[in-house]
Amino acid sequence: MRARWAGRGTYLRHVAHACVSPGTVRAMCPTPAPDDRHWDGSSRATHRPRPLRVTTTSPSRLLRAGQTGRCRHCGHRIDLYQRPDQRPIALHPAELATADVPESCRWHLSGGIAYPHGDNSAWCRIPHAVLCPHRTPTCQAGPRLEVIRRQLAVRTRRLIDTGVLTSAPPTTPQPVSPTGGPDRPVVQLLLCRYLTHQRLEDLRCVAQTRHRHRCPNPVLASVGPAGMWKLLPTTARHGQLALHDALMAIYDLSHLSYGEQLRWRTQRCPAHAAVPGAADLALACWEPFDPLLHAAHIHTRLPHSPPRPHRRG
Repeated sequence: MRARWAGRGTYLRHVAHACVSPGTVRAMCPTPAPDDRHWDGSSRATHRPRPLRVTTTSPSRLLRAGQTGRCRHCGHRIDLYQRPDQRPIALHPAELATADVPESCRWHLSGGIAYPHGDNSAWCRIPHAVLCPHRTPTCQAGPRLEVIRRQLAVRTRRLIDTGVLTSAPPTTPQPVSPTGGPDRPVVQLLLCRYLTHQRLEDLRCVAQTRHRHRCPNPVLASVGPAGMWKLLPTTARHGQLALHDALMAIYDLSHLSYGEQLRWRTQRCPAHAAVPGAADLALACWEPFDPLLHAAHIHTRLPHSPPRPHRRG
């Protein structure tokens, strides 16, 4: 009996070996999955970083990541955009119905530039100054705007109660900084005069690096041509009241080449000025100089030339 069953087992093994082809046996062997696939052969989702780029035809080089901020008065989010006159404006982050916004407060965006009128659509943007609870409304607000303003006031009170928002003490502009130059100097370039928001040696490049951070290099290059301090007449622009013919200290860049003046106007270091495709992560801190509005920043003495900063890596 045992010999009979042993003979049948040998027969069955020979039959199974004959029915299975060698290629099938090799296919049944376990093989390791590729690196880009799971153990079952399905594709593995890889999240590769996608670089942010700005089209060459865009009038604004500012990325969306550099347009958001916080109001220093109420602590709420604001969106910063450039106006046609290249001055920044803070807009409310949400769109509102055009019927709820007065005509004088309607703004719309086109190509990254904010225009002070509607675009014939049912929605528009509104300046943050109209809704900021710390400021007086610049236009007659309707019922809908009053509701939003009260909501922002309640949130501001919560931020103050929890210690998130603290009121900064008022600072008065100092006539001369410890390095010898004004804290907010007036710069003349491209046949215009601009008031900076900080000292010349503190002007930082606004371009984006390869690591998606803001460039740490200063605009005032350590080597190359630089501007000169001059005493020039304080003249008013066209359409303004005439001022007395006084002299004021101005950091003049008019003797530099057009490319060098354009580099200062775009607030870029020499390395990023040679890269036209690099985007910006912050707005340039240039404000058109108005002798009537900026009378506190008019200085009649020549300061020392700003020191050349060392280039950072």
